[in-house]
Amino acid sequence: MSSTSRTTEPRRVVPRPAEGVWPNLQDPGENWLRMRVARALVRAAVRRLPLHLVWPDGSVEGDPRGPELRLIRPEAFFTRLGRQGLIGFGEGWMVGDWDSDDLVGVLRCLTDHVEQLVPRPLRNLRRVYDRGQPYEEVAADATVSRENVHRHYDLSNDLFSLFLDESMMYSAAWFDPARPAESLTDAQHRKVDGVLDLAGVRAGSRVLEIGTGWGEAAIRAAQRGARVTTLTLSVEQAGLARVRAEQAGVSDRITIDVRDYREAAGEYDSVISIEMIEAVGERFWPDYFATVDRLLAPGGRFGLQSITMPDHRLQATKDNYTWIHKYIFPGGLIPSLEAIDATLAGHTSMEVVERRSIGLDYAETLRRWRATFLAREPEVRAIGFDETFVRMWDFYLAYSEAGFAARYLDDFQLGIARR
Repeated sequence: MSSTSRTTEPRRVVPRPAEGVWPNLQDPGENWLRMRVARALVRAAVRRLPLHLVWPDGSVEGDPRGPELRLIRPEAFFTRLGRQGLIGFGEGWMVGDWDSDDLVGVLRCLTDHVEQLVPRPLRNLRRVYDRGQPYEEVAADATVSRENVHRHYDLSNDLFSLFLDESMMYSAAWFDPARPAESLTDAQHRKVDGVLDLAGVRAGSRVLEIGTGWGEAAIRAAQRGARVTTLTLSVEQAGLARVRAEQAGVSDRITIDVRDYREAAGEYDSVISIEMIEAVGERFWPDYFATVDRLLAPGGRFGLQSITMPDHRLQATKDNYTWIHKYIFPGGLIPSLEAIDATLAGHTSMEVVERRSIGLDYAETLRRWRATFLAREPEVRAIGFDETFVRMWDFYLAYSEAGFAARYLDDFQLGIARR
């Protein structure tokens, strides 16, 4: 983003965990008991995993060949873990209860062995602290969707511009394995072009985009000669997307509406949506796909890019409230390929006719984003974000990279057409 387009923007204050050592840890009661249970579970898990703990006195427990998890405030760390499970684990990182020089390695280890972390008989204890996603984050009201989008995408255009490449694409790039030194921008353009090709976008196409981002996909479609209507719920993103479309010389072929996708009208030859479905929520997947079906002209195509997870993991975790929900993406849920197929079959006249996986490319995309974010940390602080936020964002990017590198998560580009 050019310096002339930088603005001073209102930022949403993210939820903050209590900092420092929790009070009354030594008092008998629920906190003390949960701390002891969490400590025992972690020590048992470390004996089975390629990971090691370093205690404040320098003693080491676990496999020294694996990544290192340093306990800075063990009692606070285990109390958070005992009270809130993996939410507490992430909060412990945010406030410095634990640290690591290989955060991705620690998280990759946990992701690779997720089924071994807690003995099966104890897994039902999650219900003690996990009450599911708050209703105010998953309700059907479009106002709720706007608030969820606002909490993440309206944090600051300046923040995102510090670690994204010049395309301002905030989704998986698609790298050419024959070009190991390929720029992130080139790989992002290949990704966008792949989605446009799956949707059959060409000169004269009437294109609807669900989820504008900062406008790059709409710009690429307009550069093909298409006329594009793109929808977003983010006022900040819409403003910068309009600036970028003007700078690219295609603003006359792009209409950017701050509008819920369910309010869209018209008929389109192509619909595209890049990593927006994850914010929709399972209850509204039928609405999302039915809306595309309603708007797609005869013979039209839908190009969808979606993060995915294995269906058995989706079914096991879809009602959970996670650290990602609390701090990064409220109200969201990552679908499986099976869930997409079933929703299309049950609620539309469409089906998937082409698919490609770029999940490992997402791990590389996230690695580059995180390296840039950490390298530009002084600038992140200079625009108003503090230590807790920096550590939160570091954890989010590392956690996501580990998920894709371990193939716990994948990312698919799907070509969808009517049956």
